[in-house]
Amino acid sequence: MTDVASREPETLTDEAILQRFLRTKNQPTGSQTLGFRMVSVSQATKSVEVEFDAKAELLLNPMKQIQGGYLCAMLDEAMSVACMVASGMTAVAPTLEMKTSFLRPGMPGKIKGIGRVVKWGRQVAFTEGELYDPDGRLLAKATGTAIPTPFGNYKK
Repeated sequence: MTDVASREPETLTDEAILQRFLRTKNQPTGSQTLGFRMVSVSQATKSVEVEFDAKAELLLNPMKQIQGGYLCAMLDEAMSVACMVASGMTAVAPTLEMKTSFLRPGMPGKIKGIGRVVKWGRQVAFTEGELYDPDGRLLAKATGTAIPTPFGNYKK
């Protein structure tokens, strides 16, 4: 007889994780607002490629550019999702701090995001993220520090 509590957690493939994100019916409202969509996952490199559909009616500043706070939210989303992937979908990683550099204005439409975990530790994760416009030009970069928190230990 096997003790259910002692079973190893299920190991998910990159494709299984990608499909989980694409099929979810419970996407957070912040992700919905940003127009988030997962494009690819790599557990080996602890990285993700994501896409945002920056809607003009929601995200623009008076200069008709995406407001910088939304670009920060996109970077945070990419880096946070990379943390989930790095954990094998067993943990979230709330952001402790984040530094963002804006290199050019973001305009409405599709924005590509890359999130990666540079180091995943028991108590801290170091992350990086980039955003690119449809022409492949770098819009913004960020680094962050997060706290790995198993799903069962996350306090609402």
